[in-house]
Amino acid sequence: MYKSPYSNDGWSRGSMSDYDTDILTWSERQAALLRRVGAGEKVNDQVDWENVAEEVESVGRSQLAQVKSLLIQALAHMLKAEAWPLSREVPHWQAEAVRFRIDAADVFAPSMRQRIDVADLYAKALRILPETIDGAPSLPVPTEYPVTLDELLAK
Repeated sequence: MYKSPYSNDGWSRGSMSDYDTDILTWSERQAALLRRVGAGEKVNDQVDWENVAEEVESVGRSQLAQVKSLLIQALAHMLKAEAWPLSREVPHWQAEAVRFRIDAADVFAPSMRQRIDVADLYAKALRILPETIDGAPSLPVPTEYPVTLDELLAK
């Protein structure tokens, strides 16, 4: 069993401020305590339940944000390839779009479907599209999203 260097018994409660000042120490301590709770030990009073619950919840939010960000990047690269089809960068943009889509699909969980608005992601991708590339303005691109979530996540 891992013993923390921060106390004589390795498991003193320590300051709850570790959450704010040393997240690594806090997370290691809380994980060890949760394992002990799972094994039937009576250490509930040592667990920082409020922050543990918040962190568990934030894992899901973080994964969702990651999927959305990857899809926005994929859409932006797809749009660049469409808006500047004669650019020598098109193969790179297309490859990047595929990579972002694969990465998003790897992180995607079915429960995220109801929280992903492709129209919103597409609008954000349009907003980050540059006005010109290599001095050339873009060709027109659709203002409404022409792709579904399933199409974006298809490998």
